[in-house]
Amino acid sequence: MGKISHHKIASRKEAIAHFSSGMSLLAGGFGPAGFPTMLYEWLYETDCRDLTVITSGVAPASAPFNIGFSRLLEERRIKCLRLTHAANNPLVGQLANEGAMEVEAMPQGTYVERVRAGAYGLGGVLTPTGVGTVVAQGKQVLRINDRDYLLELPIRADVAILRAEKADPFGNLMFSYNSRNYNTVIPGAADYTIVEVPEEGIVQIGEMKDCEIMVPGVFVDMIVPVPKGEAYYDR
Repeated sequence: MGKISHHKIASRKEAIAHFSSGMSLLAGGFGPAGFPTMLYEWLYETDCRDLTVITSGVAPASAPFNIGFSRLLEERRIKCLRLTHAANNPLVGQLANEGAMEVEAMPQGTYVERVRAGAYGLGGVLTPTGVGTVVAQGKQVLRINDRDYLLELPIRADVAILRAEKADPFGNLMFSYNSRNYNTVIPGAADYTIVEVPEEGIVQIGEMKDCEIMVPGVFVDMIVPVPKGEAYYDR
């Protein structure tokens, strides 16, 4: 499948073939909104390890919130974690303190702009956020118009996973309400982008209204249907 293909609907087997140990994974969603639950479930079923996971945050470890990469943390399968918050999952701090996992925390605005820079081929973004704090350690500081800015480098990944509520076989995507969150910039910031979509949300090419297309299909490589009635469908 290529980015200009009009036939991007794929199976579980085809999606899992793009997961591998040592890969960097950029995941969409904020909390449960726009969260690629099914794709995470499929990732759990593989033996992939030494992962670099890049996402907004992590859910608590205790049920019923053990979603996203919480299980990957528990199984010690993440080598490097880059995120915006982890206060509700103490395992992140524990693994970092043990030296078992590298952790980079960043402000959410900085995170999404770094992803955007990675998507659009920019050399980085300038932000005053973090100047004069530990966030600035090891980063270049530029003074512009009598104000200091940090140079934050682009973020890209090998694979991106996210969820949309409607898509066509070309990969045009629509998100509902706040499930749009970071999902509109993430698809362009990975070498390969996989999107899960409820099976009833997959329509034919030409059926989506112009205003519904929030991400053009040229940024998407693969669409996988979420079967209605499966346990993870309404999580």
